Amino acid sequence: MEKEESFVDTVKTVFYAILIAVVIRSLWFEPFKIPSGSMYPTLYVGDYLFVSKYTYGYSRHSFPFSLPLFKGRIWVDEPQRGDVIVFKNPKDNSTDFIKRVIGLPKDKIKLKDGRLYINGKMLERKNEEEFVIRNRYGAAEYYNRYIEVLPEGKEHYILEVSDHEPNDNFMEVEVPEGHYFMMGDNRDHSDDSRVSVGFVPLDCLVGKARVLFFSHNDEDAWYKPWTWVKKIRWSRLFNKID
Repeated sequence: MEKEESFVDTVKTVFYAILIAVVIRSLWFEPFKIPSGSMYPTLYVGDYLFVSKYTYGYSRHSFPFSLPLFKGRIWVDEPQRGDVIVFKNPKDNSTDFIKRVIGLPKDKIKLKDGRLYINGKMLERKNEEEFVIRNRYGAAEYYNRYIEVLPEGKEHYILEVSDHEPNDNFMEVEVPEGHYFMMGDNRDHSDDSRVSVGFVPLDCLVGKARVLFFSHNDEDAWYKPWTWVKKIRWSRLFNKID
């Protein structure tokens, strides 16, 4: 009888633990890992971050497996330009993307020779030092790094190979009501609203990227544990994401 009760208690404990984890993940914070380099130099491949789920309200994408518990979005608080956001790709409603909000509803967005225009005005861009990324083979890739100044005055880093790459020219478009124009900070290596993603509906937003809680260079194989510690990027831990 005691063994039976002990088993039941264990099952209850596991159930409650899972329930608490699901509630926290759905309503407050969810961890994400950065798999690609589209947000360099803000986010590195191998960065782990927390996303706040409550910032923009809740939609079905706030819940595990995007369960359709209700339609639309509740308790809405709209994103600000410059926010770094995790969202579901509107083309399949399942793939997670992370980009920066560049265009708000009714904004007019254009790129010409690598320069970004919002509502007819070219954004200020300040030259910074060169930025180097090591590819999977260890070879160095060199980028021009700039500080881009958004219309409201918020500044953030971007990377450009040059101002004459395939996605450096984009004819002017108007962002539809209830949608957003997203771009990666690594401008010449980002699949975003300029490419296949298109405009992102408010309902596809998952949450706002808040803080890095871990960062690891994943170049070495998992079966070499003696290399793990030295590959931790200690200086990036607990950095706020801007």
